[in-house]
Amino acid sequence: MEETIGVTEAAPIPKQRGEQLLDSAVRYAEERHWDVVPGTWLESAGGRAVCSCGVEKCPAPGAHPARPDWSTQATGSAVGARRMWSKQPKASILLPTGRTFDAIEVPETAGFLALARMERMELTLGPVTRTPDRRMFFFVLPGAATKVPDLVRKLGWPPAALDLVTRGEGHYVVAPPTRVGGSGAVQWARQPTAVNRWLPDAEELISPLAYACGREAAAARGR
Repeated sequence: MEETIGVTEAAPIPKQRGEQLLDSAVRYAEERHWDVVPGTWLESAGGRAVCSCGVEKCPAPGAHPARPDWSTQATGSAVGARRMWSKQPKASILLPTGRTFDAIEVPETAGFLALARMERMELTLGPVTRTPDRRMFFFVLPGAATKVPDLVRKLGWPPAALDLVTRGEGHYVVAPPTRVGGSGAVQWARQPTAVNRWLPDAEELISPLAYACGREAAAARGR
């Protein structure tokens, strides 16, 4: 599997072809019926990748909403997506959650451990992304944000004890091939395909995800 290699802050801005972002945004809307919205983008300043928002120490350069009303600007229309990215081809691709899907976010190490368990259990999986800051997002049916805390408690874990977060209404995930600063691009750990068009319910995945996050929490305490 391809690994993301971090670079120093002084590294040149990574090249990102605008047509790749445009084509991807259109495909997400047209083929997956996901709402998409353009976010900020990367600009070059002194040989560094900086965010179009203008904040010097932006925590997610080139990969966050560009305006406060971003959620109302989202579109599920391929024509609308093409029009928006034609205006700003370098804009990041944001996928609002709480509409056609929610997302369960975990650390990358826990995510890969959970994926291995899910495959052994022959569970149905939806798309999964991995980000340059080593987080993974499992796409599940909407409603996960309200279910997951109780599901985790039923498994014997206090929700606050696990590094497991759900993103539902009012939130978003950053979609490939968006780049985040100079640290690399968001990638698919499990790509969207015809096979995983139907998403799993959070209840189907929460046990291996909670187990993996619990293992990581125990390892952190032992260090």
